[in-house]
Amino acid sequence: MSKETYLYLINGRNTYMEIYNFLFLLVLVTLCVIIFLLFKVYQNRTNLDQLITKFSENYQTQLQDQLKSQISAQAEIKGRMEQGQTNLNERLESLTKRISDGLNQQTEKTGVTLKQLNERLAVIDVAQKNITGLSEQMVGLQDILSNKQARGAFGEIQLNDLVTSILPPSAYAFQVTMSNGKRADCILNLPNPPGPIVIDAKFPLEAYHLLRNAKTEADQKIALRSLGNSILKHIQDISEKYIIPGETAESALMFLPSEAIYAELHSSLPNIVDKSYRSKVWIVAPTTLMATLNTVRAVLKDVHMREQASVIQNEVHIMLEDVKRLDSRVAKLQTHMRQADDDLRQISTSTEKVSKRGDRITEIELGEETDIQDLTATAKPELSK
Repeated sequence: MSKETYLYLINGRNTYMEIYNFLFLLVLVTLCVIIFLLFKVYQNRTNLDQLITKFSENYQTQLQDQLKSQISAQAEIKGRMEQGQTNLNERLESLTKRISDGLNQQTEKTGVTLKQLNERLAVIDVAQKNITGLSEQMVGLQDILSNKQARGAFGEIQLNDLVTSILPPSAYAFQVTMSNGKRADCILNLPNPPGPIVIDAKFPLEAYHLLRNAKTEADQKIALRSLGNSILKHIQDISEKYIIPGETAESALMFLPSEAIYAELHSSLPNIVDKSYRSKVWIVAPTTLMATLNTVRAVLKDVHMREQASVIQNEVHIMLEDVKRLDSRVAKLQTHMRQADDDLRQISTSTEKVSKRGDRITEIELGEETDIQDLTATAKPELSK
């Protein structure tokens, strides 16, 4: 073996020993580390067990506290829920009562409302029937007013109603033929003066409708002129036909059965009214005719009173004589009453004396003849008084 080889082997052996020593040290260190770690693990495990135990105890304590708190909270919540349930029940009961009362009141109000509604519907039904009837009457009135002859009859009927409702039958006459052959709608039988007054009904409706339907000022002037001419023609006819000297009064009445035409005439055509005054034709509407007829009735009553004045005076004279006779008879009756009163007083006096004597007789004992005789002798002159 060469030296180099030997050295190589020795070096190799030393290297191996170094490696072995290193590994041994490494293993030893590893074991130490493992032992240390195991010790630490054991120590940590012990601490961990203690920590776990302590944590468990703390957790159980906290859990018990939380459970107690939760139980207390649940009890409080339960109490509140029960109180809330009680309050809710009370509120529900109160609400139910209010709703029930409200429903009852509403039911009653609804019943009353339905009853009132039925009554109003009944009234509306009656009003509807009246409106229907009024519409039919309006149609009939329109037919009457559209016909000139029927319109004249309408004015005469209205005149008839007004006159007959105010005056007595002896104060008027309808459709009377005059001495000139003309027929008057109505005559008021007034004494002279002024004498019988004729009333003639006129209804210039066409001219009035023309005035109402006028759109322009020119059309209104034309319509007013037409209305004035129509009324003026009626005034002239009445003045010529129904004012007859010696037979009628010096004036006559023209009856317009429309207040609207009468008002339009006086407001827009005063010149026509003035001409009617000069012609002694007085234009009247239903209201003014009523006032005129009431004045006529008062005049007739005054005339009748004057005619009956002598009869009234005679009756008053006879009544005064009857009063005098009654006064004389009353005086005689008073005399008789005074005489009867005196007689009654005397009778009362005698009755009182007789009663006293009777009382004295009852007080006397039987057998005392002398006293009775004396009593009789004493009573005779008193009874004769």
